[in-house]
Amino acid sequence: MASLSSGVDSATTETTMESSLLRRLAFSVEKPETTFEFFSDAIIGAAFLATAVVAAKRMSTSRSHGGAETTVVTAFYSLILLTSSLRSVWFLIPASVWSPYYTPHAVMAFDPGEQWGLKFLEIVLMGLGSLCLFSIFILILVYWADILKKYFYPGARRSKPMVTFLLLVAVLLAIQLLNATLFLCRRYSSEGMILVNSITMSLVSIVCVCEITIFSHRFRTVLKTLGDLNQVSTETQVKRIIWITVTGNIFFFTRAFLETTFAIVLIIYWHRTGTVAEVFSHATWDSYILLKHWSELAILALMLYILQSRFTSAVGNGNGFVGSEDGYQAVPDTDKGDNGDTTLSV
Repeated sequence: MASLSSGVDSATTETTMESSLLRRLAFSVEKPETTFEFFSDAIIGAAFLATAVVAAKRMSTSRSHGGAETTVVTAFYSLILLTSSLRSVWFLIPASVWSPYYTPHAVMAFDPGEQWGLKFLEIVLMGLGSLCLFSIFILILVYWADILKKYFYPGARRSKPMVTFLLLVAVLLAIQLLNATLFLCRRYSSEGMILVNSITMSLVSIVCVCEITIFSHRFRTVLKTLGDLNQVSTETQVKRIIWITVTGNIFFFTRAFLETTFAIVLIIYWHRTGTVAEVFSHATWDSYILLKHWSELAILALMLYILQSRFTSAVGNGNGFVGSEDGYQAVPDTDKGDNGDTTLSV
């Protein structure tokens, strides 16, 4: 009996020492925000804030022109404004406010002694920012799909593009709500929430790459055909489509790679340890943050440029955006020209 008790005590001691060692190792990696990270976040936050200001001014300008295109143009600028605002709030608030550690730190809902509430709010804020960002391209794809359907299936029944867009966004929002609910029900930790968001965004990125590539090819084919029929140049429209396609695919390839890699690391760690409480080094996490969010800034700036150049060129011709029967034209749409010729304005 004494030997059995001694063995239990020894095993308990070893377990305690192992747990203590793991905590020390985790603490050695989970450090507060460094000086580099503080200034890096401040710069990125300021860049997102500047993007939000530009989007707000552009939105005000586009609404003042009026016309059938106002709803969609306003939707684009609104999504850019929301994305930039949410990102700037997260970056401009010091990381120490959200959590004692800069790198991800697994916490469970309602755990005493943990800032789980702020961590939960931080993850929700980041998820909503990503949702708004991806909604920009979802809106583009929805309108492209509607326009192509109009050309290839002229007699087919078409649903309202904005309704389709809202339904797709509602599905992604429902995933966010379900993710938050499962965390609050203590089904998994805060890193489990991050894992769900990563898997969702990586899947959406892959879908966007495929859809943008397919629609872009079909769109350029339609543009060239209409240009030949009407004997007008569509080179500018084709170049604009190529710009959106190339930059969009680069962004989504990058995002899919980042989110997939992040998800795989957590899944492997979960398979080995039974938990997703992985501890990331500062160098790894810094690289992830910098690549992810500077690529977001680049794509937002490009969208602002494309929208502004499209609007400026149209206004310069005295037409504004060419109106259509469906009441949208922020992205390519069809319309009837003055001489009854079919045109496609991008």
